[in-house]
Amino acid sequence: MGSSASQAEVGRQPAYERVRELLRAERCVVLDGGVGTELPGMRESDDRLWGVRAVVDDPDAVRDVHRRYVQAGCDVISTDTWGLPSALMSNGPRLWETSREVHWMDVARRGVTLAREAVGDGAAAVAFSLNGDVDANEGQETIRLLSRVFADEPPDMLLVETLSLVRPSLYDTIERLLDTGLPVWLSFRRCRHGLCGVYGEHWGGPEGDAFGRAARRFEEMGIGALLANCIPPDHVDGMISFLRDFTDMPLGVYPNLGYLTSAGWQFEEGIGGDEYARMALRWREEGADIIGGCCGVTPGHIAAARERLDGTRPGRRRAAGATADVAVPVTPEPSQWRDRRERLLYPLEFPDLVCAPGVFAPGGASFLAWRYLYAEGIGAHQRCLDVGAGTGILGVQLALNGAAHVHAIDVDERAVANTHENAFRNGVSDRMSIARVDLYPWVPEERYEVIVASLYQVPVDPFQRVSTHRPLDYWGRNAFDQVIAKLPQALAPEGVAYVVQLSILSQHRTEELLSAAGFTATVVDYDLFHFSSAFEPSVAQIERVEELSDAYHLRLSEHDVVVAYLLEVRRSGDQPGNGTAPWAKRR
Repeated sequence: MGSSASQAEVGRQPAYERVRELLRAERCVVLDGGVGTELPGMRESDDRLWGVRAVVDDPDAVRDVHRRYVQAGCDVISTDTWGLPSALMSNGPRLWETSREVHWMDVARRGVTLAREAVGDGAAAVAFSLNGDVDANEGQETIRLLSRVFADEPPDMLLVETLSLVRPSLYDTIERLLDTGLPVWLSFRRCRHGLCGVYGEHWGGPEGDAFGRAARRFEEMGIGALLANCIPPDHVDGMISFLRDFTDMPLGVYPNLGYLTSAGWQFEEGIGGDEYARMALRWREEGADIIGGCCGVTPGHIAAARERLDGTRPGRRRAAGATADVAVPVTPEPSQWRDRRERLLYPLEFPDLVCAPGVFAPGGASFLAWRYLYAEGIGAHQRCLDVGAGTGILGVQLALNGAAHVHAIDVDERAVANTHENAFRNGVSDRMSIARVDLYPWVPEERYEVIVASLYQVPVDPFQRVSTHRPLDYWGRNAFDQVIAKLPQALAPEGVAYVVQLSILSQHRTEELLSAAGFTATVVDYDLFHFSSAFEPSVAQIERVEELSDAYHLRLSEHDVVVAYLLEVRRSGDQPGNGTAPWAKRR
């Protein structure tokens, strides 16, 4: 600890020692209210620094606000410096963008001086206010320099306000604050239900005892008091009794009565001094040792609360709903979203998949096919083939649907390994076989009752230099057409194939090939999705294919949208519903 910090602790010992004596005597310590909202013009302002500029631009007004809270009977006065950490953040508002050049350390010193002048010969302690942004990289340097700031005229204590998350870094920040030699109080935007916003919105569910355990650690580190602030008054109940189960340190609350909205400042007009005093007494009965106010809480509110709290002792009452002894309404179990097969839809029973480096991640077309396989339970008790497996998303789902066996093939060794891994991850490896197969020379050795395929279908620009042993795929159909060509040998007589075709391939050409092979297709589902990055090098060729055929895609301003069709392919004469027109969507 540096010498300046030691001087700070000794130099202001009487003021803070009085606060400690009040707490030891179980007398309520009263904080001030919202300093920023009491400054002239602030109630019509949207100043993100909450009036810190007034320390430079209108020091008389700041001193007057402090003095009115002193007259209201406050035991602790907080400096008008809450926004300083935000001003020092790299992307935050710049305090020194004023009519004259200002340094933050001078603002900090003047903030303490104005509070001291307001207290005068009184007994109130001066708390140097900092907001939660001090728990950041820039904040560490700010804390280091505070000892220099306080060398000549230190405050009596530090009050870190409107904290929210208990990050791992917070404990280091607290250690640095304590190294200044000044007592430190912490205040969080918290209610009994967890993180709480200024409007009463909850940022997450109950955390169990996580925050309570943090409170215990704060006490062990030497924090002087733990408080909740900047939350609506109706969210205060239950917080003190919750924290008291974890810590014996002084606890306090100081809620807000004002809210900055898009329409300007809004205040709880129905809560006057008497009502605020009644609420303060309720918090005291629950065990609050320290009570004050945040934005919108005026000297009048504080004076009324001071009068009502005099002579009281902290109680042990538990707020309704904070204990098992109080009847709590039973919330009915939420209804579960299910599909027509009574399977859970929330959360969706999606396979546990990983995508290995270099393997095509499933896109809109594969998800379209997966959704249909899942919804219809395709593959149960049947022998299935997954062509162009990739990650194995379709083959794994067939196995999860109860397939007797699924054989997955892909030309890429990485995809074969990836599918094998995902089969193990989903517990279906005993019913899946995976092999590296080049579709072009492949000759099916057996027939399958279900075949699925979602293949790469992007035309190759002939003006691009592509070196390959395969014929260049100028139409984007090579792999797709190979599947059609293999169907007569691979598909069982009464089997069905589900094949995804993109709209940038010709429907007319697909029907020609299917008809020649003795098959007919029906669209059972379709979806739309934006061109991915894989399409970008081939945009010119896609347009050429569309000019020379019935292929198409949609254009929404500068956005290109492709339609993916899921075709159900059967042998001619096996189509469900005689007389169904080709490519008519089945319902």
